[in-house]
Amino acid sequence: MEITPTSLLPTLSVRNGNAAIEFYKNAFGAAEIFVVKSPDGSVIAQLAIDAVNFLIADESTDHDNYSPETLGGTTIRMGLQVMDPDVTQARAIAAGAEEIYPVANQDYGYRLGRIVDPFGHHWEIFRPLK
Repeated sequence: MEITPTSLLPTLSVRNGNAAIEFYKNAFGAAEIFVVKSPDGSVIAQLAIDAVNFLIADESTDHDNYSPETLGGTTIRMGLQVMDPDVTQARAIAAGAEEIYPVANQDYGYRLGRIVDPFGHHWEIFRPLK
C-alpha cells in the first residue's frame, strides 16, 4: 500500500459488519482489502470501490462508535462518483438499499440519486454532467 501525505479514510459504523461487507460487495462491487474478526464476532474491514477506500466497523458503544440504526439517523452522506449512476443505484437497490430519490439531472450540474443502505448510511450516487 502506497503512503500518501494526506488522505481520508471514512469508517462506517454498522450493527452487522459481516452483512455490511456482503452488501457493499453486491451493491457497489467493493473488494475486501482486509477483514479482522475479533473473538466476540465483531468485524473491522477495509473495502475498496475501485480506488476509493473506506472502513466498516461493528458498532462499539463502549468507544462511542454508534451506527445510524442506534442514533436514528446519520450525520454524513457518502458521495460516490461513478461513470453510470443509474446502473449503480439500480444495483444498490437490488442488493437491498432503499431509494430516497431517483437518479436525475440536477440544476447544479450533476446526474445524481440518493439511497439509504440497509445499515442507515446515505449514499449520493452521481457523475458530473458535461
